[in-house]
Amino acid sequence: MKLLRVGRTGSERPAVLDAEGALRDLSGITGDIDGAFLAADGPARVAAALAAGTLPELDPRGLRIGAPVARPGKIVCIGLNYRDHAEETGAAIPPRPVVFLKDPGTVVGPEDTVLIPRGSAKTDWEVELAVVLGREARYLESPAEALAAVAGYAVSNDVSERAFQLEHSGQWDLGKSCETFNPLGPWLVTPEEITDPQALGLRLSVNGVRRQDGNTRNMIFDVAHVLWYLSQYMVLRPGDVINTGTPAGVALGLPGTPYLRPGDSVELGIDGLGRQRQTFARA
Repeated sequence: MKLLRVGRTGSERPAVLDAEGALRDLSGITGDIDGAFLAADGPARVAAALAAGTLPELDPRGLRIGAPVARPGKIVCIGLNYRDHAEETGAAIPPRPVVFLKDPGTVVGPEDTVLIPRGSAKTDWEVELAVVLGREARYLESPAEALAAVAGYAVSNDVSERAFQLEHSGQWDLGKSCETFNPLGPWLVTPEEITDPQALGLRLSVNGVRRQDGNTRNMIFDVAHVLWYLSQYMVLRPGDVINTGTPAGVALGLPGTPYLRPGDSVELGIDGLGRQRQTFARA
């Protein structure tokens, strides 16, 4: 099942794609796709309504697609989680997940304009598998329990300003939390459609040139381990987003490759989760 939110920024309405690809309105079931909806078994209610054929159809023409989850409580990111990405940046393979937080206000729609911040010289791209929580995860006993807490998966672009991140302060959050720096979507795909989150191809192109071409099987720490690990240190709640790392091919790891500039176009996608396209502009 593919859940999404459509409409103008700040006025999105919840929707779902049916088996034929038609857009169906969820306004009669929920006011939004958010943590409260996910915690209250909202996806199960949507599935029942789809089966009953009671959801009205929406005309998709001219509708903007927003981020599929409204107001994430937090965005937790895992750095250096692909062996090839760690190697290309000259970093050691981490013995445990590298964790940082990203401002939830960075989340925008999958085709919204991304703003290059003032003073930026090194705005970079990162295609990532995003995991969205559907129930609370607190002190999970083992990774085997973790995937039961997942509401769904989505494409994420963890846009990063490398000078802010690594040179100006050494605090990763400053290079990750600039406005519009987390396009998310187009859909939240529920777990029954993604039987193995460790078997998904990820791709990203800049101005038509392929830069990233990886697979989630090459994660150092898989999704289940990441969720279990995080739950030992923080409470993960419905609607939280976990960005699980990026494969090789970022500008930081490709000497001589230009960083993003106003007017550049980035296209990215993950198997089964859809595609994004952003144009970059000056803030």
